[in-house]
Amino acid sequence: GAHTYDFIIIGSGIAGLYTALLAKKHGRVLLLTKGSLDECNTKHAQGGIAAAVGVADSPELHFQDTVSVGAGLCDEQAVRVLVEEAADRIQDLIRLGVPFDTVDGQIALAREGGHSHSRVLHSGGDATGANIELTLSSRARSSKHITIMENTLATRVLLEGGSFQQVKVLDCRTNRYDTFQGRSLIIATGGAGQLFQRNTNPTVATADGVALAFRAGAEVADMEFVQFHPTALCLPGVTPFLMSEAMRGEGAVLRNVQGRRFMSDYHQDAELAPRDTVSRAILREMEATRAEYVLLDVSHLPARTVTTRFPTIYSFCLGHGLDITRSPIPVAPAAHYMMGGIRTDTCGRTTVAGVYACGEVACTGVHGANRLASNSLLEVLVVAKRIVERSEHPAEPQPDTPQPLGRPDPPVRPPKASFPALQTLLWEKAGIIRSGDGLDRARQVLASWQETLPEPEDRHSWEMANGVLVGRLMAEAALLREESRGAHFRQDYPQESPLWRKRTAFYLSPDGGLYYRFIGGS
Repeated sequence: GAHTYDFIIIGSGIAGLYTALLAKKHGRVLLLTKGSLDECNTKHAQGGIAAAVGVADSPELHFQDTVSVGAGLCDEQAVRVLVEEAADRIQDLIRLGVPFDTVDGQIALAREGGHSHSRVLHSGGDATGANIELTLSSRARSSKHITIMENTLATRVLLEGGSFQQVKVLDCRTNRYDTFQGRSLIIATGGAGQLFQRNTNPTVATADGVALAFRAGAEVADMEFVQFHPTALCLPGVTPFLMSEAMRGEGAVLRNVQGRRFMSDYHQDAELAPRDTVSRAILREMEATRAEYVLLDVSHLPARTVTTRFPTIYSFCLGHGLDITRSPIPVAPAAHYMMGGIRTDTCGRTTVAGVYACGEVACTGVHGANRLASNSLLEVLVVAKRIVERSEHPAEPQPDTPQPLGRPDPPVRPPKASFPALQTLLWEKAGIIRSGDGLDRARQVLASWQETLPEPEDRHSWEMANGVLVGRLMAEAALLREESRGAHFRQDYPQESPLWRKRTAFYLSPDGGLYYRFIGGS
């Protein structure tokens, strides 16, 4: 019937669009997006795409850098696939017409934190995501094999005999429900940045995809690992706007409000230390100086370098009255990227037959405890291609016997449930610096909200329900992990522990019980 498709794809960032463009050669494609086609994280991706395409570089070196930043938790098989297929996927983008920056006819390669070589490709300086998104969305819009439905939120995955059958959706304008049938469901809804008070994500990034898959019985993993970007613009009334890591690569320095350069107190690589180290250092300097921000300074660099390398950032700041070639930029950390998500293999298969995940919403294990800069756009290309080529294969086997998760005590005086209250709770209790007490409080409040929230009936109430569920998974995972590793830092367990070289995973049993288990480790 009219409601049956071969591929149903949820999400319109690079993951959804790229998958749709590959899938249309194999059948009818329906692309659903909660907002409009152009609202997504990809558009904001100023970094670039990492690939070992330089003369002195190799997939092996890219592998070593990824695993090193991942702090002992990367799935090495997934990393191998990523680095070895990188160059071919870049060629695909070039064939689709993505205009990468060049120098003397060769693709220009930049270096970012954590990379031992220059291997990051950019497009339009700091507009990489936007350029890719634009190229892909115009192709998707003009394809007669792709049906695009905007303002449509997927609310439930309906299974038959344990396999994907249909997806139930809400029209966000009329609040009416509809269902679509398909052979494969591909979840590509991006991240969960909006669950935190300060974040660099667009308003659509409310963890809907993780919640959708989890309620359908799919396993989620690594939910305690959230990457906070150290340098987001901090101006009153202005949404935190990303100040690309590449700025520090070009020589930007960090100073506290008293003008003192401080990063060398915290790490030998100073400004080029890993993101999580830089984020915590900034927080500590903000506390010590009782300031809302620190300063990122590029004013010592030639103005021309700044305006040509960072045109988007330069004009955004100028639009808010700040000339970054002359004045330092007030910045503070913000939630940026979710390393965890719906657990998949390297072909995007989840633990539910017929359901796949791709992009930030998925967790292939490639990022481990911390994502290497610019690996995320690459991961999308690699996994999307594998999903479409192998979408006939069976699901991942369901895991060994997990443990039921104990119910938290009821909280003392929980705040009233609201989206801003959720953002504050997670920012304060499950943010950059965590502790057992704070995480326990968070899970108590979230569990009590889960019990009292009314049945969702519109986009807003679905986002609230999804955010509370995923926030609870983040808090529970962070509470289980009694150590500090990668982006997860606990004041009460400040050291990395060899006992924790294992990954956390959760799933919902058919009777509604919450279960957890560990992957890997001895």
